[in-house]
Amino acid sequence: MKNYHTHTKRCYHAMSSEEEYIKAAIQSGYTELGFSDHTPWHYDSTFHSSMRMEEDKLEGYVQTLRTLKEKYKDQISIKIGLECEYFEKYIPWLKEMIQRYELDYVILGHHYDETDETGIYFGRKLNEKQLKKYVDSCIEGLETGLFSYLAHPDLANFDIYNPVYTKEMTRLCLKAKELDIPLEFNLLGFATYRQYPNEVFFKIAKKVGNKVIIGTDAHEARALSSLKIYNQAIIYLKQLGIEVIEDIKFLR
Repeated sequence: MKNYHTHTKRCYHAMSSEEEYIKAAIQSGYTELGFSDHTPWHYDSTFHSSMRMEEDKLEGYVQTLRTLKEKYKDQISIKIGLECEYFEKYIPWLKEMIQRYELDYVILGHHYDETDETGIYFGRKLNEKQLKKYVDSCIEGLETGLFSYLAHPDLANFDIYNPVYTKEMTRLCLKAKELDIPLEFNLLGFATYRQYPNEVFFKIAKKVGNKVIIGTDAHEARALSSLKIYNQAIIYLKQLGIEVIEDIKFLR
């Protein structure tokens, strides 16, 4: 059992320490745990985000996880990554950080349009133009080859029974399949009854033939220590006829 979607206190909205997550994962039988906290960005403006780590915390994040990786190497495999949006103008900086810190992977969690300095949050109620922009920008991000999978691909908040939703999400699923990039079934959304994950989206993914990976999106250790929601998700996806994968492609 593996999970690559884990957050730390550095993002200001998670609760547990890195070591608490690791101990919980070991207790539950995970063989590999990936940390993918919300990436900082080197903003052009003085904008301050309250939902991601600060730029000057990135080195400490990596060093802490490297220390714990060594400490627990005989009990669990630890991977170090980030959850990132596709902010086109900041991608060169992200690539520099990936190389500097020798990150194992990054996942695409596309929350905002262009940049959170000025862009809308895609989880709010969207119109057709905004939904198309979400899909367009996700596809552009996937085409960079940087991302190991697409987190909460159905985050975009739009009427799931509208034919436009089916058209746009089919387009996203087809591109993910073409690029062999898995789509995430998000356990945090599943547990808290958010607009994602939703059945309409995953029926589209089933029809297209996408690979699906479960992401715990852990913001506290008990998300890993309790397997109740994970097991419910497995049953749900099996009922939809979707095969769940666990392995992702790493950057190195």
